[in-house]
Amino acid sequence: MRIDAHQHFWTYDPERYGWIEDGMEVLARDFGPGDLEPHLAAAGLDASIAVQARQDLEETDELLRYAADHPHVAAVVGWVDLESDSAPEQLDARLGPTLVGIRHILQAEPDDEHMLRPAFQRGIIALTERDLAYDLLLHPRHLPIALRLVDAHPGQTFVLDHLAKPFIARGEIEPWRSDLARLAERPQVSIKLSGLVTEASWTDWKPDDLRPYLDAALEAFGPERILFGSDWPVCRLAATYEQVAAVMDDWSAALSPPERAALWGLNAARTYRLKTVGRRE
Repeated sequence: MRIDAHQHFWTYDPERYGWIEDGMEVLARDFGPGDLEPHLAAAGLDASIAVQARQDLEETDELLRYAADHPHVAAVVGWVDLESDSAPEQLDARLGPTLVGIRHILQAEPDDEHMLRPAFQRGIIALTERDLAYDLLLHPRHLPIALRLVDAHPGQTFVLDHLAKPFIARGEIEPWRSDLARLAERPQVSIKLSGLVTEASWTDWKPDDLRPYLDAALEAFGPERILFGSDWPVCRLAATYEQVAAVMDDWSAALSPPERAALWGLNAARTYRLKTVGRRE
């Protein structure tokens, strides 16, 4: 069972996807399950987890429809308004075998401590009560704040996306590495080895640029809490799907066969408690 734990779909609209800016035209089109399927096959992957890229319920519902209709879309990390009084109802209306987690784009919030607001934390409690994961989308400066959030919810599963976007293009590793190690001390946190090529120099990155950050994640979280994610199609800003998969395949060659199997899918299945993978009747 090999799973891409982090990819996106969207029906492109420049107003709804305003984060796709000048210089990112390669992303300014529709991307659906049919576009992803050949990339999964080429990389020897069985399925993927589709992650929200827009903060509205309409997109989440669209992703859930994709998961219902396409066997290679195993699950969805969607969005609901966690700070709303109706957050529990929003979740309950979408609960099912393919909704496995929720994400909010914390990195874009003007208040770095947005995640500590009482209303937001009530939303996290609603996730815990429904056995849903929460994906942390952060920048390095947010890591100490995320530690406070995680400590306030010891029963909640958290997944850190994109290694918290370290400054690979600048070659900076501290204090990111130390802050990451402290977060990794909390056993309910896992990490996605995803989104790294777009934190490096888009036009001239090399696999060796990524290795120190991958090594730091492995050292901090161990082989049982690391998940492969392509971040397709966002990765297309700097690399093809196949290039991203090849980098991870080469880096993970030093792991034992069981550790590689964990990285490439078993950790994702366990962390997100996947109920269905592959073809469904």
